Amino acid sequence: MAETMARVVVTGRIPAHALTFLRESGAIVEAWDSDEPQTRSALLASVAGADALVTLLTERVDAELLDAAGPQLRVIANVAVGYNNIDVPACRARNVVATNTPGVLTEATADIAMTLILMTTRRLGEGERIIRSRTKWQWGMSFLLGSSIQDRTLGIIGMGEIGRALARRASAFGMNIVYSNRRPVADDVSSGLGARFVTLDELLAESDIVSVNCPYSPETHHLIDATRLAQMKPTATLINTARGPIVDEAALVVALGAGTIIGAGLDVFEHEPAVHEGLLDREDVVLIPHLGSATVETRTAMAVLAAQNVIGVLAGRGALTPIG
Repeated sequence: MAETMARVVVTGRIPAHALTFLRESGAIVEAWDSDEPQTRSALLASVAGADALVTLLTERVDAELLDAAGPQLRVIANVAVGYNNIDVPACRARNVVATNTPGVLTEATADIAMTLILMTTRRLGEGERIIRSRTKWQWGMSFLLGSSIQDRTLGIIGMGEIGRALARRASAFGMNIVYSNRRPVADDVSSGLGARFVTLDELLAESDIVSVNCPYSPETHHLIDATRLAQMKPTATLINTARGPIVDEAALVVALGAGTIIGAGLDVFEHEPAVHEGLLDREDVVLIPHLGSATVETRTAMAVLAAQNVIGVLAGRGALTPIG
């Protein structure tokens, strides 16, 4: 660690193991201990004089926050793989290292994507609501018929670590895999997954299920809009476990109502935690509250990696997973 004790401010509740890790490094740790986020004014006041910040995706890390912390700030450790909440150029302009937590949430998020595929195609949400509402039901040959995913085509938008992990799972279920990406993945990777590189237009036209797994950026904002939805099969389902604003929710509501596509499974939302009212009462949509990385093991690993990034920067060794 640095010669003087560094002050680390943790802006939201994180697993205790990561806090212990930070304190054992010699840092003075001040942590917000509530699942309710701080008000903006309280957040700005709390970061004043910090040498390092551990942030959650619910916090907006912009010039205002960086200036409120002060010129001694050295590192922002975001406990998330996505970092659209961080103004990275503003960090660089102030010589603040920004970091994220890639890799450790790959398997958990791919599990959720596969879960949403099964829930939407087999109408599991509808079935559970029938039971919980105490509605009278009777088994029958046509009762809540879903559709099989064997031999169907899964289109993965974004073939990063999570996309590849989803492809492994879907392949085990007997699905055919196509993907779109900025560039094709290595031949040994794609051949091992049985995945075929196609354009986004081709993917939308061919796929029975479309899964959004790309990073969020200005270029991918509303990537799936009314035009893209119209390119999908009327029997296709949309899955999103990436970031909410990649999908135009208003356009999705219209597409579902018009029968442009048959259903959707969403773990993330455009204006999270708010959800478009037009989605809430639809039986053809599965909605879960951003649970992609929500396992004890994964959230702990994310927080520990963020702590390691802080410790590395403060000790002069550098971050394990810097952004950019």
